[in-house]
Amino acid sequence: MPNFFYDKIWDIPLSLLQENNIKCLLLDIDNTLTLHDDPNPHKSAVEWLALASEAGIKSIIISNNIEPRVAPFADGLRLQCICHAKKPLSKGVNQAVVLTEIPKENMLLIGDQIFTDVLCGKFAGVKTVLVTPFEFEKTRFFRLKRWFERLILKEKRK
Repeated sequence: MPNFFYDKIWDIPLSLLQENNIKCLLLDIDNTLTLHDDPNPHKSAVEWLALASEAGIKSIIISNNIEPRVAPFADGLRLQCICHAKKPLSKGVNQAVVLTEIPKENMLLIGDQIFTDVLCGKFAGVKTVLVTPFEFEKTRFFRLKRWFERLILKEKRK
C-alpha cells in the first residue's frame, strides 16, 4: 500500500513534503503528470512542480517508457529523467539516488499504479503517493491490473 493517497499530484500539500523531509520527487509521467501518451504535462502539474521547486525540492522523471517519449517530456519541464526504469524493480530509484545524491529516505515516488509505482517505491525503500489516473487504459493487460488494484484498495478501505 502507498504511504499516501491523493486524487491528483497537485492535491499533495507542500507541507506534507516538508513534514516528511522530502528533498526529491520521483515522478511517473502517464496518468500522473498528464494523459497517457500526451506530450505535454497538465497545467496544474506544471504549477505544482514549480511551487515544489521554489520550496527547494528537486524533481526527476522515472519512467518505464522509452527515451523518445520520456526525454522530450522531461526537457519541457527542465527535469532530469530515467527511461526504462524497470519499475517495480528498484533500478530507476537507485539511478535517481546516484544522479541527485539525495538519500532514499528523502525521496517520494508519485505514480498512478500500485503494481509498478508503489511496488517500486516499497522495493527501493522510498515513500510513495498513489494518485488517481487521469483515464483508465483500454488494453486487456491494463484493465486486468486496474481490476486487481481496485480489489486491493477495496480491502484497504475495510
